[in-house]
Amino acid sequence: MLSTIENKIMESKQKDDYIYGIRSVLEAIEAEQEINTIFVKEGLNGELASKLMGTIKNLELKYQYVPVQKLVSLGAKNHQGVVASIAPVRYHDLKELLPQLLEEKANPLILLLDRITDVRNFGAIARSAECAGADAIIIPIRNAAKVSADAIKTSAGALYTLPVCRELNMKKTVKNLLKSGFKVVAATEKAEQLYTEVDYNFPTVIVMGSEDTGIDEEILRFATEEVAIPLKGKISSLNVAAAATVLLYEVVRQRG
Repeated sequence: MLSTIENKIMESKQKDDYIYGIRSVLEAIEAEQEINTIFVKEGLNGELASKLMGTIKNLELKYQYVPVQKLVSLGAKNHQGVVASIAPVRYHDLKELLPQLLEEKANPLILLLDRITDVRNFGAIARSAECAGADAIIIPIRNAAKVSADAIKTSAGALYTLPVCRELNMKKTVKNLLKSGFKVVAATEKAEQLYTEVDYNFPTVIVMGSEDTGIDEEILRFATEEVAIPLKGKISSLNVAAAATVLLYEVVRQRG
């Protein structure tokens, strides 16, 4: 059962979000994202625009032709003449998703992101996770990037298809994952063990930490394995999205 505080946070109302650009809107339509209205710049033309308009009309989606100033007023930057208003993102309930994953897959792969606040890093990680066949992403309710227009665009639509769960207490979440039989692999530059030295042929959670401070010590101490990526240059660390991709594809390599 969720606490009163958790319920209030999870049930807080969100305003409609916006996605910008022809390809992003097409990806949303293909992913069957709930779209309220599509705003199209007056006089928009081109092959991709024609494809979009054909799709909109075939599916009888609501749209409006508007002056470019309207698109700018919606906060659009690189809008390419198209902005779509979408319903607030529906996050998944981990308590419901976890048993389903364990029943359907021998070795589920989950990514847990601890206080990653940059939306583009979040989106890039989601893109890599989806490409690598990950089953879900877990993020904290507080102090973390959320599913937003920028994150969706950076993810190339991956955030439409990859389940994202928001949790209030990440330490408790990690403990529950351990109880459910998951190996928890934490990426930290402090580790002596390399990421290639771990066996990922188990239900696995990969933990990536904050861009500034890494993984919270309260979470790190519950990790089954701590792993590092070897660095040969002068820079002391990889971007978190790049590091996540390295670990994800080691899982892919081992699992074949």
